[in-house]
Amino acid sequence: MRQWHFMLLARPTSRRRDGRVRHRDRVLLIGALSAMAFMLPSPSALPQASQGTEDVSGQQAFNNACRTCHMVKEGDNRLGPNLYKVVGRKAGSLPDYAFSSALKEAGIVWDEEKLDRFIANPDEVVPGNNMKPYGGLSSSDDRKKIIAYLAQPR
Repeated sequence: MRQWHFMLLARPTSRRRDGRVRHRDRVLLIGALSAMAFMLPSPSALPQASQGTEDVSGQQAFNNACRTCHMVKEGDNRLGPNLYKVVGRKAGSLPDYAFSSALKEAGIVWDEEKLDRFIANPDEVVPGNNMKPYGGLSSSDDRKKIIAYLAQPR
């Protein structure tokens, strides 16, 4: 009695299998998988945006340092206010978030330089802010990535 096994091609096999048949099956399987892998496009052949890796590294830096409290989606306030279009916005001006009086009265309009200083050391830029326990991000490279990510149009 013969059984049908369906791997890549249907073919009859007997219940009694010797070493040559098993070896041949492995060779066929490896050959078929190699052929499928060869047909997949290599990552370098795929079209990539010039900022693709920068966007990803900026989002990753944001996720690691900021996303615990902040989101970049408009209206999505969490423990901290949303940072949607924060570049160019007056500090403490979102109508649906309860900012500290220190931030509301700071008179700051967020630009790249002010954001860099604030992310590095919020207490130095706006004493009395509510960004506790966040003490700042020392890596200037990560700060630049985060600011570039926040400045992107959404």
